[in-house]
Amino acid sequence: MAAKDRMAVLAAMMEQGVIPVFYHPDVEVCINVIQACADGGAKCAEFTNRGDFAAHVFYDVTQHFAKADPSVIMGVGSIVDPPTAGLYIANGAKFVVGPLFNAEVAKLCNRRGIPYSPGCGSATEIGDAQELGCEIIKVFPGSSVGGPDFVKSVMGPMPWTRLMPTGGVEPTEESLRKWFGAGIVACGIGSNMITKTLLDAKDYQGIEANVRQTVQLIKTIKAELAGK
Repeated sequence: MAAKDRMAVLAAMMEQGVIPVFYHPDVEVCINVIQACADGGAKCAEFTNRGDFAAHVFYDVTQHFAKADPSVIMGVGSIVDPPTAGLYIANGAKFVVGPLFNAEVAKLCNRRGIPYSPGCGSATEIGDAQELGCEIIKVFPGSSVGGPDFVKSVMGPMPWTRLMPTGGVEPTEESLRKWFGAGIVACGIGSNMITKTLLDAKDYQGIEANVRQTVQLIKTIKAELAGK
């Protein structure tokens, strides 16, 4: 059964630990990349709202997976306003991510039972987002707001917080250990994992291998941290 409701989507995001972040104007390339991510263990993927007619590309991709592989959970990123969020939800988005916090987007997503992960860079922004029902908060830009040290600083007085940094997270053991050790529940990784070289070569097996390695590395790190 496909994970479609809010709680199941949130659980799936935290379970896989890494959200592939990706955009391409070509529908076929998007389908192949997202299938590679799913085959590598990351069935939740974030399609970023960039470029002309991106919403049309997203619609075609979600239509494909609704039939071909309903276990794929398509989310949308780079959302800054309610009309755009509504458009993507109508086109099949199961979670919404943004580079900033918008209270009206939070209300819209709550009304539709859709997880919203806004980009926050301070304890106040994180608290405001939580007040409006955001379960997993995106830390953005991750490296610029203080990296893992920022996460540790927030988790001290607000230990109930679930954070998901994007920007500055690399699919390496060193980087992932620092971030997950600081207390994050998931991370977003784009071009560091779905590299331009692999994309240009249409090396979808290479993308799948990168995703699988990252997912497994995160599982190992989380298990070790849970055992401490």
